Amino acid sequence: MIPIMEPQIDHQEIDRVLDCLKTGWISSQGSYIPEFEKTFAEYCGSGYGIATSNGTTALHLALVTLGLSPGDEVIVPALSFIATANAVTYCGAKPVFVDVNPRNWTMDPEALRVLITPRTKAIIPVHLYGHPADMDPILEIASEFGIWVIEDAAEAHGAEYKGKKVGSLGHAGCFSFYGNKIISTGEGGMMVTDNPEWAEKARMLRDHGMSKERKYWHPCIGFNYRMTNIQAAIGLGQMTKIEAIIRRKKEIADYYRRRLENLPAINLPLEEPWAKHVFWLFSVSLSPEFKKDRDGLIAFLAEQDIESRPVFYPIPSMPPYQGYGVFPVTEMISKSSLSLPSGAGLTREQMDQVANRIEKYLLA
Repeated sequence: MIPIMEPQIDHQEIDRVLDCLKTGWISSQGSYIPEFEKTFAEYCGSGYGIATSNGTTALHLALVTLGLSPGDEVIVPALSFIATANAVTYCGAKPVFVDVNPRNWTMDPEALRVLITPRTKAIIPVHLYGHPADMDPILEIASEFGIWVIEDAAEAHGAEYKGKKVGSLGHAGCFSFYGNKIISTGEGGMMVTDNPEWAEKARMLRDHGMSKERKYWHPCIGFNYRMTNIQAAIGLGQMTKIEAIIRRKKEIADYYRRRLENLPAINLPLEEPWAKHVFWLFSVSLSPEFKKDRDGLIAFLAEQDIESRPVFYPIPSMPPYQGYGVFPVTEMISKSSLSLPSGAGLTREQMDQVANRIEKYLLA
């Protein structure tokens, strides 16, 4: 089976994990956690990093930190993994969905303004599949209305917008280190910010709302969103190779592009002039008028032991969020698109096998 993605693990991670096991620092205390927070925040160009148990808790923690409460509204793209909207719902607030740009599949800034109401508290642009959202117009609108911007960068470690890394563009950025992400800690997440008050508050909320001056004193209700020292040890090992992984993923994307660009009815991902795309997953779409559909291609690849995945469903199409609107661009992308094997460990032979099978399906 050619997998969609798998982590790149070697002695950098293994040696650090063994150190945790030998010293007994295996839980949510230990030196690797602050070191990983500092290393990752600096990589993003942010002042502070707050490690969490996963990417969803990073999003929720950021929203609670900024004071999101019932009755508030948060604008999120209709095309994303459902956690983007769920984190808003956890706060008792309402996600307000916006359609995406058909070119790069990220939040359409031109559709934002009409959605803003006096209840709008934040905007969550998602850097989908590794391509940055168009942040300048989003930030300009947010500044005009006094709205917070929380970046969902779960899939975009190292991606850049106009030369600046994602996560450092808004008021806070949130990342996932799940096993299929560009770098992984197995499970895990990170909130980054330049706001020292937010960082301090987020650290307290992450640890049951416990005061850092008074042990077992809880001035507020918090959460158990802590990362373990073992996870942070893996993360530090991953950070030693993050740029090599990103370079390799660009090479894979370029190779797929050369192999697939002349096939009929297939649309390849673009990279805007202002963006550095990190190609978390190399995702393509089939033209709607083509006689063969996306699901047929996924099934055909599976028969050849090649894993592929459909692009996310529109969040408003799923039961918890039905009735929140109709989003034609999101619907079109979701129905026609799929992600191909994209792991940094892919060989040329495996990529050729994927491309050959796609060519066979489209030309048959």
